Amino acid sequence: MHDTGLASIQHGNASTSSHPAQAQGRNAFVLPPHSQRGWMPECLRRLGSTVGSLLLGGAAVLGAMFAFRQGALPLIQSAFGLDADVVSAVRRVGLLATALLAYWAFVRLYERRVAAELSLRLLPIMLGGLSGALLVAVPIALLFALGAYALVGTRELAWSLSGVAAVIAVAATLEELIYRCLLFRIVERSWGTWVALMVQALIFAAVHLENVEGAGIAVAVTMLLAVTVVGLLWASVFVLTRSLWAAAANHAAWNFTILLSGVPLSGIEDWRAMAPLQTALNGPDWLTGGMFGPESSVLVITCASLATVFLLRRARATGHIRPPAGSSDGAT
Repeated sequence: MHDTGLASIQHGNASTSSHPAQAQGRNAFVLPPHSQRGWMPECLRRLGSTVGSLLLGGAAVLGAMFAFRQGALPLIQSAFGLDADVVSAVRRVGLLATALLAYWAFVRLYERRVAAELSLRLLPIMLGGLSGALLVAVPIALLFALGAYALVGTRELAWSLSGVAAVIAVAATLEELIYRCLLFRIVERSWGTWVALMVQALIFAAVHLENVEGAGIAVAVTMLLAVTVVGLLWASVFVLTRSLWAAAANHAAWNFTILLSGVPLSGIEDWRAMAPLQTALNGPDWLTGGMFGPESSVLVITCASLATVFLLRRARATGHIRPPAGSSDGAT
């Protein structure tokens, strides 16, 4: 995944001369070739490689999804006369399948490696899902206990929740494929884990700005902070496990737990009417999360931040933190 170290110390050949300059030269630090040319060309090379790989990988995945939705799906619908519910299910499964296939092809043909992050490992998936649910359920339960969330009623579990769960699972997996497997991993390859963590988290947060369109600046800033933190959380799960499915399970379980609690999910109100709990917000936005939901609550942000630190410390201890390409350091 990353190149070997570039820095080297070379000693000059022994010399019979006693001149100070010659003696000093015997122990001089010899810069590697790219350092002698300057750091700027190397940075530009890395940047070009990163952008090129991202464009190619993004075109492969997003292009395959577009082709299925605009080309294959209408043909399937026309050929088999499917009703709306079946078409919706076929669309979800088809989009996920084509995205995964395109990513696998990109990795195999362009990167020339095995896509190990796509392998199914049961234990990381189970732990990812369980931890994702608990990480958000605990602060939400505390918000209920504090009276910031008020339970105003309950509903019977509806069969429609299974369809929502499928939508959440597919959406979470696609986001993890794009932001963690593609964006994070490609940036990490050239710039190292720490830079890649911040880049993908900031982009992930910026994309979610449309969920609070029309809200005040305070809501938008809080949302950006909150989604940056969860972007770091899910990338940390990926760093530690190197598994798409573990990160997707954590992400999906997190989202579905929020939905079940009857509060807004990332600024989306549409599914609250299906939740088994009818909930009202009784506290200030900094505590409840306001219109964006519990993800913008200070309690959830704190829990997610602590979990991220734990995961990254664990990743560092187990050698999963990767240095920039060309660095002589190992996992730091």
